[in-house]
Amino acid sequence: MKRIFASVYLLVSCLSIYTSNAQHLTEFNKAPLKQHVYVQLPIGSIKAKGWLLKQLEQQRDGATGMAEALYPEKDNLGKNSDWLGGDGNGWERVPYYVKGLVALAYTLDDPMLKAKAQKYIDWTLNNQQANGLFGPPKMKDWWPRMPMMYALQSYYEATNDKRVIPFLSKYFKYELDNLDADPLKEWAKSRAGDNMEIAIWLYNKTGDQDLLKLVEKLKQQAYPWIDIYSNNGFYFFGDDFQPKHMVNVAQALKFPVVYAQLQDLPANLEALSKGVAHIMHDHGQPEGLGSGTEFLAGTSSIEGVETCTVVEWMQSLETAAKVIHDAKIGDQLEKIAFNALPAQFSRDFKNHSYYTLPNQVQSIHGEHGFNQDYSSGIVSSPYSGYGCCRYNMHMGWPYFVKSSVVATPEKGLAVITYGPMEIETVVAGNKKIKITEETNYPFEEKIRLKIGLTSSVSFPLILRIPAWSVKPGIKLNGTILKGVKAGEMFTIAREWKDQDQLEVDFPMQVTTQLQVNNSVSVERGPMVYALEIKAVNKVTKTHAVAGFTDYEIRPESAWNYGLVLDRGNLSKVSVVSATMPENPFIAENAPVKLKVRAKKIPSWSLSYNKVAAFDVPFSPIASAEKVEEITLVPYGSENIRLSCFPVIGQPKKINKTLVENFDQGMASNWVFYGGGWFWKDGQVNAASNAGSGGYGINGSKYVANGTDFKDFTYQADVKINTAGDAGLMFRVSHPAIGPDAYEGYYVGLDQLNGTVVLGKAGGQKWTVISSGKYPVEMNKMYTLKIVAKGDKFDIFINGSAQPVLSATDNQYHSGSIGLRTYKALASFDLVKINAF
Repeated sequence: MKRIFASVYLLVSCLSIYTSNAQHLTEFNKAPLKQHVYVQLPIGSIKAKGWLLKQLEQQRDGATGMAEALYPEKDNLGKNSDWLGGDGNGWERVPYYVKGLVALAYTLDDPMLKAKAQKYIDWTLNNQQANGLFGPPKMKDWWPRMPMMYALQSYYEATNDKRVIPFLSKYFKYELDNLDADPLKEWAKSRAGDNMEIAIWLYNKTGDQDLLKLVEKLKQQAYPWIDIYSNNGFYFFGDDFQPKHMVNVAQALKFPVVYAQLQDLPANLEALSKGVAHIMHDHGQPEGLGSGTEFLAGTSSIEGVETCTVVEWMQSLETAAKVIHDAKIGDQLEKIAFNALPAQFSRDFKNHSYYTLPNQVQSIHGEHGFNQDYSSGIVSSPYSGYGCCRYNMHMGWPYFVKSSVVATPEKGLAVITYGPMEIETVVAGNKKIKITEETNYPFEEKIRLKIGLTSSVSFPLILRIPAWSVKPGIKLNGTILKGVKAGEMFTIAREWKDQDQLEVDFPMQVTTQLQVNNSVSVERGPMVYALEIKAVNKVTKTHAVAGFTDYEIRPESAWNYGLVLDRGNLSKVSVVSATMPENPFIAENAPVKLKVRAKKIPSWSLSYNKVAAFDVPFSPIASAEKVEEITLVPYGSENIRLSCFPVIGQPKKINKTLVENFDQGMASNWVFYGGGWFWKDGQVNAASNAGSGGYGINGSKYVANGTDFKDFTYQADVKINTAGDAGLMFRVSHPAIGPDAYEGYYVGLDQLNGTVVLGKAGGQKWTVISSGKYPVEMNKMYTLKIVAKGDKFDIFINGSAQPVLSATDNQYHSGSIGLRTYKALASFDLVKINAF
């Protein structure tokens, strides 16, 4: 009897401690901050189940759990790291890793991972300098301390360690006192939103008004992200690459909503949606985010996205969902998490790829011409590409889990994203609640929420209703609820009882989304689908840590397919469901596959470098091949893929006349290859290549792939802003990344040599056809006109009565038009072409 009493007493005591901690750790915004902002639950409150748990366990057993063995050097995660008191130089690498490690350790409640994290946490907390500065004493950089503060935040929420709050308070006082003398720069200036978010979190713990002063100071010293997102200003900083670095862009997406809590203005709250719209219009990819290799890279299907970008974009949306209660944010977050995130990793989470491409038909060593290029950049490896991602990637899944359900100021809960999990927390009246979310979502349409309570309690439960679900429905204890609308947050405010059940139904339809070159991607609910490609792996290196290898992936089946659509849609698609596997992100075991009709396109092949494919051909495109049934699998279930599909049909390219004044922004169906292009003040501009390293940065092209002109008069205004040349392309086909990676003609104004030059490219070889002297002034607009008829070309400048250059050549007879620069910043306007 005494044992039973003792056990009950212990259980009640633990429950009381849990309830007290949960309440203590979910403080909402204090005045004067914006009210009605949601708050994340203490880490560990949400436990993943099913397929979601499998992803976390693979991390534990793979890249995260073995990271210290994989990267044992003192400048990485070695015992002599400066983040452990040694003489290494761990900079951002250690904090990145610890940020994800702590989140994973306490989400899984895993003793081994906790022990790995504890030594970094203890050294950091126990070695703060007297003035408040923390971290390696020799490290004079604000930035690396920011991810470590996220690690400390998670650690505090999990353990309530009394050292953390005074530690951060002391550091923020140091920061406030020293930012004027040592202002933010480079990465810290780009990523100040992270610092601001932790300062606001601490303010809600302590009420220290100086923290709000710090947030304001950080905002003033940071890049003007609110203006950048609102006005599409990523390229407006000349040689400074920071605001166009895609990881920064993704990471700073949280910046406007973080600051909006201090200054609750429409401009601050709207900057996120405006920024995402600009990015997706100019650089969007099927998996739900913008390209960046590492700089913003346009819409081409052969441009990639960096692993850091994926996890940072996710965290920004996780933050935003708490401030802006818009269902679209959760939709975007799920699309990235269920598609882009698993695509970055090997099926066992031992390897990652630094970049992944929407159309990545093989994964082999070689350069692509990206703005930042690495020969191992798309290879599956623990060491793929540059080192940042192998440390930063660990937060992706655990942060997704811990942000799925949040607390609301009305003492209720809001479900931001869905998946198999259990939530244990407290609601109104400090009542403990357990919600069991039974589902295989997003691989099924139904989600069952079972409520566990010790006594009845009234509180609001808010459910995100995805915009893609045409006829969503919710049943409460078998009764259909009214007013459920797609794209809204649906509130159920009632007295909840133990064993209440909600059945949520989000019917999924197969749809197509328009992509680059008039191609389409295929979606079902939040999932993007890609061609199932039979592949073979070739190990290229075996590492000292058992079970870890580098390997290349090559296709063993055809990949060059175009879809056969019925009146522009996939009405004849078949949805094939199978038993739910332990890991749904393995193509051969995928629980949902699609069967669609398609034809091969024999002319679509590997590009000049034989590393990547040519960009997806412009649609519609003709094919005389037989109709086949092909299989599509989830985007994230493969490490090579085809997700931007051409559409089979009679070609319909512009071939009579085209006028493009760039009045509203970047033109539709123009694609850039290499370098960067941007719109400003009614002109399209070639961006600075400062900080870039790939071979594709020179000879950057902006091509109207939906055009096909033979004989014509073609003109545009051209202004050269730095030494080099710029001009017009015509009769172009097969554009790719690289200075001479196209087939066709180019006429350019060469400011450095004072000439006008006409030449052609083929087989990545540049040939001058003719050139002549012409004085070209910097920063002066010239009207450059080409009259092409058969094999004869006449070049006119500024309305000259006679050609300044004439030549003949008969290699290319028709093709697209475009703009091109070579080692020059240039501006273009008033493009006009009329066929004879």
